[in-house]
Amino acid sequence: MIEPTLIPVQAASTGSTKAELRELSGRRVMWISSRPTTRRGALSERDGLRIAQAAQLANRNGLPLVLELSTSGAKITDGVPALAGWGAAAHALTACSGRVPILIGLTGPAVSGPALLLGIADYVVIAPDAFAFLSGAQAVAEFTGMTLGNQELGGADVLLSKSGVAFERAPDRRGVEEALLRFLGYLPDSTDALPSRIASSDPEGIDLDTVVPASPTAAYDVRDVISGVIDAGSFLELRARWANQLVVGLGRVEGRTVGVVANQPMIMAGTLDIAAAQKGARFVRFCDSFNIPLITIVDTPGFLPGKDVEWRGMIRHGAELAFSYAACSIPRICLITRKAYGGAYIVMDSKGMGNDLTFAWPSAEIAVMGAQGAVEILYRRKGEEERAQRQQQYEHTYLSPWIAAERGYVDMVIEPHESRSRIAATLEMLITKKERLRPAKHANSPL
Repeated sequence: MIEPTLIPVQAASTGSTKAELRELSGRRVMWISSRPTTRRGALSERDGLRIAQAAQLANRNGLPLVLELSTSGAKITDGVPALAGWGAAAHALTACSGRVPILIGLTGPAVSGPALLLGIADYVVIAPDAFAFLSGAQAVAEFTGMTLGNQELGGADVLLSKSGVAFERAPDRRGVEEALLRFLGYLPDSTDALPSRIASSDPEGIDLDTVVPASPTAAYDVRDVISGVIDAGSFLELRARWANQLVVGLGRVEGRTVGVVANQPMIMAGTLDIAAAQKGARFVRFCDSFNIPLITIVDTPGFLPGKDVEWRGMIRHGAELAFSYAACSIPRICLITRKAYGGAYIVMDSKGMGNDLTFAWPSAEIAVMGAQGAVEILYRRKGEEERAQRQQQYEHTYLSPWIAAERGYVDMVIEPHESRSRIAATLEMLITKKERLRPAKHANSPL
């Protein structure tokens, strides 16, 4: 039951924006609505200040912040003050980041500067006919000569699959609100609290012992592994259509909220590219902000090779993922199911990155690289028959979890069917883990 209470603000009550304190299932939420009542929801200075004041109130009181957004941009007739207003809103939302959850439901347009609020949010759900961009179709046509419609430039499909700005699509405005509330159900009110623990349920009836195929090149759906570990029906996948060789989402283990990061062997064999690294890094930082334990499921042959990804900054963006894991202080459990090669193994929360516990299945292959690549480097001058023998020898000697376990890089080699019970017991042990504050203003992360 929603009980709205109007939040008084210094600015006048007229405009496109309204801020309320709502009670949702016993939780108080700061709910801001920006709707196209006049001039398609163009944000005046008053609207920007109202958003900023509501965000500041949420920040001070540790309240989740929800924004229903539909705006054609800054109000032209207000001039520079309108720009200053949405700048104040962006500043206030930034101050909330990592302190209280920021959720945005995009129910109409989000054009120009106000569209940047979507990038600040922790979660964005979009209605089918909504769209967002910084430079509109007319500007694109004048600058590039390309004629595009609003949906082609920044519609739901674009925001979900190409840019990754939106996390999920809802069927209508009511569906947007339902999605916002569902996501909020996994979170605490602020970084000073833990997510609520609910009644536990058994996982889905998936035989984890048979999930990974016998052939090392055969694909499988990592969602089956996730379903065999977490409570039945609890997995909420996020950004499913963007960089889908990496699966991220929220679920529950024994009723306790957890975050999941997992390579997807069905897509590009689970290799990491720029978008996947960004997707994983942002989610890891989000979980760390709100005290959500993290489970990382590893099956990746490495980073995606190629001139294009290297020129676009694979090093910098790969470092984002490494940095995010290394900097976070939440309980972290790594489960290696199959391939874990090279730099990609390192950045997927390996023991060297400081995780709390690493499990590996007997099918795990932990090595600098795969057998074929290693033999081509080490024995490239040898004959084909000897290279084949060396490859078999390399697979037998190195492509297993045992060497890593002997050296302490894997804490325990377990049978797949033991995964849930081991992870649940580890979470129970780690849930009181404390953070040691870093003696610095902030780290200079490789954004």
